[in-house]
Amino acid sequence: VQLQASGGGLVQAGGSLRLSCAASGRTFNTRGMGWFRQAPGKEREFVATIDWSGSVRNYADSAKGRFTISRDNAKNTVYLQMNSLSPDDTAVYYCARSRALVPGTVGYDYWGQGTQVTVSS
Repeated sequence: VQLQASGGGLVQAGGSLRLSCAASGRTFNTRGMGWFRQAPGKEREFVATIDWSGSVRNYADSAKGRFTISRDNAKNTVYLQMNSLSPDDTAVYYCARSRALVPGTVGYDYWGQGTQVTVSS
């Protein structure tokens, strides 16, 4: 399984970006997916998760109301739509595949390479 994240870039505060994570393999639609981020000098943190069907989504408090996670199982792709971006959102964003249908406590077994998001003030 390989996860390829893309869509990062430089955007001004208040702007939007949509991240994509394309997965190889035939098990995409049987696993939950997640987005995480890591800012310079900080630990990696959870951003959002989505279950295998796309019907159960969870967000970090910092993402609620601004970010939307979604997936297209026909395209083996998970997305993160990010609106109202602020400089605090600057980080490398990673997608990851859950070990279960619904992301929870069982962890993630595959990670993408990360895509840089930089928000200027």
